[in-house]
Amino acid sequence: MTATFKDHFSGHADDYRAFRPLYPAALIDLLADAAPAHNLAWDVGCGNGQLSGDLATRFARVVATDASATQIAGAVPRDGVEYRAAPAERSGLPDSCADLIVAAQAAHWFDLPAFYEEAKRVGRPGAALALVSYGVLTAEGDLGPLLRGFHDDALGRWWPPERAHVDAGYRSLPFPVPERPVPALAM
Repeated sequence: MTATFKDHFSGHADDYRAFRPLYPAALIDLLADAAPAHNLAWDVGCGNGQLSGDLATRFARVVATDASATQIAGAVPRDGVEYRAAPAERSGLPDSCADLIVAAQAAHWFDLPAFYEEAKRVGRPGAALALVSYGVLTAEGDLGPLLRGFHDDALGRWWPPERAHVDAGYRSLPFPVPERPVPALAM
C-alpha cells in the first residue's frame, strides 16, 4: 500500500523554485553516461523541474513527475520536457520505456518498495536508476562549523524525520540494484 503523500512544498512552491540550488553539469553527464540510451528519462519527484530541463539536453524526451500539482504548475516549460502530476509509485508511464529513472532530492519522501516496483516496470532492460541527494552543506574554514551548527541546532528540530536520509547522503536508504562508484560532485 502506498504511503500518504506528505506535501511539504505546495504551500511555498514559488520560493522552492526561486531558491533551490541547481545541479552541476557533471551530474547530468554522469546520469546520461549511465543510461543505455538517451530516448527517455523519467525525473521522479521533480518538484518544479530543477533537474528536468538539464536532462533534456541529453535525452530526446524527459517525463518529469511530482505528486504536487502545485509544483508541476510552477515548472518552467522546457523543450523536450513533459511535466505530469503523478506520485512516484504510480507514474502512468508505459512498461519498459525509460532509459534513466532519477529521483533528485526526493526519494526520502517515497514509499520506496512501491517506487522500486514502479521503476522496475517502467525501466527498459539495462536502465539506470539513480537516487541523488544534496547531502549536508559544508564549507571550509570557520564557516563550516557555523553552517553545521545552524543546520543541526537552529533548524534540527524543524526537520521532518525523513530528512535524516538526506543528512546521510541517502546511504541509509535501501537500494535494489548493485551500486556503481560515483565520483565526488560539488554544487
